[in-house]
Amino acid sequence: MTDGGARRAVFAPVDNLARVEAVVHRLGDAIELGLLADGEQLPGESELAGRLGVSTVTLREALMALRQQGLVTTRRGRGGGSFVSLPDVPGEERLKTRLRGWSTEELRDLGDHWAALSGTAARLAADRTEPDDLAQLRRTTAELARAEDAAARSRVYGRFHVELAAAAQSARLTREQVALQTEIGALLCLVLGDDEYREEVADRQRAVISAVQDGNPETARTQAERCVQESAARLIALRLTL
Repeated sequence: MTDGGARRAVFAPVDNLARVEAVVHRLGDAIELGLLADGEQLPGESELAGRLGVSTVTLREALMALRQQGLVTTRRGRGGGSFVSLPDVPGEERLKTRLRGWSTEELRDLGDHWAALSGTAARLAADRTEPDDLAQLRRTTAELARAEDAAARSRVYGRFHVELAAAAQSARLTREQVALQTEIGALLCLVLGDDEYREEVADRQRAVISAVQDGNPETARTQAERCVQESAARLIALRLTL
């Protein structure tokens, strides 16, 4: 995978407070979202600690926590190191149980927050991004169009919005999107299994990319917001049936 803006945000220095927890959340969110690929080797401890702005002791504690969560495995000896271990996505019934834990008001509020983030990212990207910088977004949309199962689709869908924030050249927006996608991303498996809707989402993403490339911030914002709002509306409609 390329070291694009979204991946740079993963390895940017963490906040000063609760650094072990911050590292666990940063790397764990990136793994669950698919920004770090299954089986990918993480940088060595010294390098990774330096990039995250933490001590090696803090990093080792965080890696231990990630191993306990099943998100990282460690191999000893030649060719060893810490490797990403992509978790299985919860089954449909577990996801529905999780969805029942959300009220429709909470889902609507989450959708509003998501739409605000993605809409702002799209608007800024249209003002700040060069056409040649959109290659990763195009690859992600093409990957969504090919993805066969709902789990892969939900990861790629979430990754698009993270990469859109990275295209806006905003580290804060990118981190916010990573956190939000890990909160809602798995639930999207419940609505992305529909092939027709998957194509609809891919078309909407292409429209966002086109507007960003054309330097049309308001169209980019509107398209990004509409994409998110439709997904949130589908989750709310499903929640009402449970």
